[in-house]
Amino acid sequence: MSRRWTGLLMTVAVLLVALFVTVTVARRHHLEVRDDFRRYILLSTFGFYAGGVLDVRVSHFRVDPGTEDNMFGLSLDKTMSDSMNPYLDSHQDKCILTEPVAVQSNGPIVFFKMDLKQNVVHVSCSKDWQNIHLYKDRSGVPALRSKRQSFARASDSKLVYMQRRRRSAYHVPAESNDFAQAAAVGAVADAGSDAATVCSKLTLPLEVKADDMFKYYSFNFAIYVATKQEEGLYNLYFHSCPNYAPNSLYELNFNVDIEEKNSGNYLSAGEMPLPALYFMMSVLFFLSGLFWLFILRKSKHPLFKIHYLMGVLVFLKSLSLMFHAINYHFIEVQGEHVEAWAILYYITHLLKGAVLIITIVLIGTGWTFIKHILADKDKKLFMIVIPLQVLANVAEIIIAESDEGDKEYSTWRDIFMLVDLLCCGAILFPVVWSIRHLQEAAGTDGKAAINLRKLKLFRQFYIMIVCYIYFTRIIVILLKITVAFQYAWLDEMFKEMATYVFFVLTGYKFRPVSQHPYFSVHGDDLDDDDDDGEVEILTQSGLSDGISKITNRSQPSSGAASGATLVESHEEERENLISKRESSHEYD
Repeated sequence: MSRRWTGLLMTVAVLLVALFVTVTVARRHHLEVRDDFRRYILLSTFGFYAGGVLDVRVSHFRVDPGTEDNMFGLSLDKTMSDSMNPYLDSHQDKCILTEPVAVQSNGPIVFFKMDLKQNVVHVSCSKDWQNIHLYKDRSGVPALRSKRQSFARASDSKLVYMQRRRRSAYHVPAESNDFAQAAAVGAVADAGSDAATVCSKLTLPLEVKADDMFKYYSFNFAIYVATKQEEGLYNLYFHSCPNYAPNSLYELNFNVDIEEKNSGNYLSAGEMPLPALYFMMSVLFFLSGLFWLFILRKSKHPLFKIHYLMGVLVFLKSLSLMFHAINYHFIEVQGEHVEAWAILYYITHLLKGAVLIITIVLIGTGWTFIKHILADKDKKLFMIVIPLQVLANVAEIIIAESDEGDKEYSTWRDIFMLVDLLCCGAILFPVVWSIRHLQEAAGTDGKAAINLRKLKLFRQFYIMIVCYIYFTRIIVILLKITVAFQYAWLDEMFKEMATYVFFVLTGYKFRPVSQHPYFSVHGDDLDDDDDDGEVEILTQSGLSDGISKITNRSQPSSGAASGATLVESHEEERENLISKRESSHEYD
């Protein structure tokens, strides 16, 4: 059975890798929107520090002849955390571009409205946007400009807008021919001018190409985050106002290329610590795996297959984190994956997820600890849970590696949430079954103490699983939407630490020991039953090693042999046994 499942998982991993590598483009986004009828599309969410650059190019925006009156455009807003966007939350049934930007009061926002008749893009800013550095293209950004290029020439030909409220003069610089053709205005606001008024005077050129059937529009811009006050989580949306009208659907077809960078680093502000975090956690899991192997090697107590499976799980987790760290490192320096490392990460991530769910279910059923054959209902549970876990891991990878603007992104996100909840509920079933069985058997004559000890351990394991699921699925998400954008990595840290604690506690509870809670009953468990039973020794072989049995004292004895009580071979208990036998013979 294990070979069959391993072969199946490897086949699934290879097929998925072949699919993923073709669509993953990391922090250099290239999104192709085809036959899309959505009202708005989330193109990008990225946390910028001072020195960051957002470069956007919208190309091949297809428009049917006679529909140039429709309103299309972009909105760029800035928040401080990854919570619900305040503008989208209040504009689910109305296009935000149709409202004046001056009335927007839920935070800084910039509109890019496409005027398809005048072939320009009108730029307007809300009052909350204190500083904005908007350029015609990324070559005009000071941080990216060549050292040999003079600042005067660049600002004369490339700078579109730099607005500062604290300046006291309003000045319109002389325009070069290229700048005049761009129909753009460079302005500096004075202390008494309104920010929205100044920003509303800005325009960007809209390139037009036509064929026999359609017109195609293109434009681009770049935004430079110059100061610490401009730092934040930038959310870029595309809006199609015709799709807000009832009984009206407009088919969207266009391409978007986005490049986001933080002073040479392609990771978002909240993702920068992730490569180091994944690497350190990988080392921690690897050392823990070595320690587990050391325990198994030095142990003189019975070892079971589940012990080795637990070791395999720890090393798979370590490898997955290592490849994840390397993957993020190349995104950090290059803006995209290296396919070899991405393939290794995908494979180990899928295998780790499958082995984790198998290990939890096997421990929950007590396999190899108290039974060596799985019941039919356990086998059926495996046939359901393992494919669901593979599907959940596939959805998780697609979500992490796809662009947020893809039509399939929200679909796979919903699939992941549903399947993940199903898996979390399914792995609790074997533990619940075992607890119920032990509760029913706890009152059985001769096995009460043993079953109570098992019941206690199963309840502890059940609580561990529930806490692990609750923390990694709910607490982490609440943390992610609560903390500031630059601390978004904390949710990953707490998630990995919770996983590590869960692994350590599981290993400790089910470590190979002679007096394992599954097979032994300590004196504390027998104290409560002193009035009802006494201890007999069983043959110490195999699974019965160290097991004690309870018999009813109230039953009448039919001779010296039946009245004798057998105990474990301790010197003190032997003396008591001998004295009891002698007194019994004297009585007879």
